[in-house]
Amino acid sequence: MSEHSLISVLAPSLLWQSFVALNEVPRPSKKEEKVIVFMLDFAKSLGLEVDQDAVGNIRILKPATAGMESLPVVTLQSHLDMVHQKNKETVFDFNTQGIQMVLEGDWVKAKGTTLGADNGIGVAAIMALLQATDIPHGPLEALFTVDEETGMTGAKGLAKNWLSGKYLLNLDTEDDDEISIGCAGGIDITVSASFDVVALGEDLISLTLKITGLQGGHSGMDIHKGFGNANLIANDLLGSFTDKFNVQLHSIQGGSLRNAIPRESTISFVVPRSQRASLEAFAAVQIQETIKAFAGVEENLNILLTAYGTTENMGLSVSDTQSLCKQIKDIHNGVYQWSATVPDLVETSNNVARITLSNGVLEIACLCRSAVEVAKMDLAQQIKAGFDPAVYAVTFSGDYPGWAPNTSSQLLKTASGLYESMFQETPRVVACHAGLECGLLGAHYPAMDMVSFGPNIRGAHSPDEKVSVVSVQKFWKYLLQLLKSVS
Repeated sequence: MSEHSLISVLAPSLLWQSFVALNEVPRPSKKEEKVIVFMLDFAKSLGLEVDQDAVGNIRILKPATAGMESLPVVTLQSHLDMVHQKNKETVFDFNTQGIQMVLEGDWVKAKGTTLGADNGIGVAAIMALLQATDIPHGPLEALFTVDEETGMTGAKGLAKNWLSGKYLLNLDTEDDDEISIGCAGGIDITVSASFDVVALGEDLISLTLKITGLQGGHSGMDIHKGFGNANLIANDLLGSFTDKFNVQLHSIQGGSLRNAIPRESTISFVVPRSQRASLEAFAAVQIQETIKAFAGVEENLNILLTAYGTTENMGLSVSDTQSLCKQIKDIHNGVYQWSATVPDLVETSNNVARITLSNGVLEIACLCRSAVEVAKMDLAQQIKAGFDPAVYAVTFSGDYPGWAPNTSSQLLKTASGLYESMFQETPRVVACHAGLECGLLGAHYPAMDMVSFGPNIRGAHSPDEKVSVVSVQKFWKYLLQLLKSVS
């Protein structure tokens, strides 16, 4: 029996079969054309009413089961896109291939890539409800949004006067003992510059510094865990080299998506041949100190400095290399401020997600998050102010609001009471530092009462992503009971 067949027969079978079918469809953010067609065909195959708004969001309606017509309309919401991350050695094309899944004990994982459980399990749960003929429920309105992971443009562009739900259940939370009632907003920060490149002399040696083996992870949910940032580790090492040697940068390729803590970085540079031995000896000490500093947190951190004989043709000057290293070092990364009202909640943070340099053209991509709009913009402006405007252009984009908690929510009262009665424990009612779409959805539909919940997902936004089978069963059981409990 194939791995996918093993997953398809897990309970609840309709949910896992839907997840397997969904993961056969390529669906990276901003490239959701194939999964949109998949969802439209899915709804039509069931004979359900389906439509699509101008930005690509899909709405599917299912009538109430007999005897439950008087219950209020519930909007079930998840996003169709997934983060596309893979291990460096993994050969995989997210634009054309389906995710290759494996079952390991209680965990469903992917082979060297992100799994797409974020938010594919939520999508699959809704698909299962739409297919089921033996599950009692009131009138359902399924909302599948696009491009959540790289700008929330689906939620931003959601059609007005389209939804009719009294309640909205967002199925995009990653701990099965939590009910989320708030989240952080975010803003993309992009730094760009164009440096004059100079011809590199013949008496130089080329070197490449590679950072690999880091955990990476979700730039919101994991930002406080002390994980290594490949961009900053590489830059710190390069900066230490520039303090003692005549280093000239040639290229940088570090990180990828704004919402993922960068796992890998490669920097190419040159130094005079006469300095090679001294630099390599110095670097060996610095590398060991760096690895030691992350011991216990990043056990697989690998740092490799390689020299090769042929030099690059063009690169930055020594002074521009030194200046750029200092600028990158000064960017705030990680937690900026903790919440003053919610214990152990990150309020404001920044992720230095991607740094590229090629032919003198630099781009630095960050994602700044905060539950407080003023704090978000304060940090963004602080980062902007740290760059010399004569050299660097700093732009903001993709701004989206947070979701303000409503502790007096009727839906929260119902959901909390149900959880306690079903599992004999009190759920953790939380706000999270991730970016859920509820803030934007609430801006479109301010009267809609909403909560978010989901199963245990670990390592989201990284190739270590996995979802617990037992937790999915718990999540499913709870979801079905909640649909019968709303009024």
